[in-house]
Amino acid sequence: MRCFIAFDINDEAILTRLSEAQEQLVKTGADLKLVEVKNIHVTLRFLGEITPQLVDLVYEEMKMVKFPLFDIELRGLGVFPNLRHPNVVWVGIKKGAEELRGIFAQLEPRLRMLRFQPDTRGFSPHITIARVKSGRNKTELATQITQMENLEFGVMKADALRLKKSILAPKGPIYSTLHEVRPQT
Repeated sequence: MRCFIAFDINDEAILTRLSEAQEQLVKTGADLKLVEVKNIHVTLRFLGEITPQLVDLVYEEMKMVKFPLFDIELRGLGVFPNLRHPNVVWVGIKKGAEELRGIFAQLEPRLRMLRFQPDTRGFSPHITIARVKSGRNKTELATQITQMENLEFGVMKADALRLKKSILAPKGPIYSTLHEVRPQT
């Protein structure tokens, strides 16, 4: 199974604002593959293809991660790696970024014990809203992203760390939750 660990975004107002931002990006004429709004999430760790037995082991390790209920504030647009060569359009995480880094720091050594390779890119709290497929209209795209670099999307509760399964389908990935870990109160 193709799996990842993430926090879902369940706040309808935030999802609406994210969709509106995507619409503004499309208006630039850039060659974009948008992330379906229902699939937007905060990825903590991509795991790749894993066996059902490993799913159970990952869940056991996730249950050892301790975190409180906390807020995640989504604000501003940016790109990886940079505006001259955009590959991924993301929304930034302001409040909650340190908590997410702390969860990642607890999770990563546990995944290493299960023989997962370290994430070479490290962890940068963000949500992906689009992928750039070519250089078409990238100047217009860069201008629009710059204009939206401080746009506020809202604040949500980080209510459950989820182990998700991703099935790749012709119309885009289909995500489902396999397991979840709730914050300690």
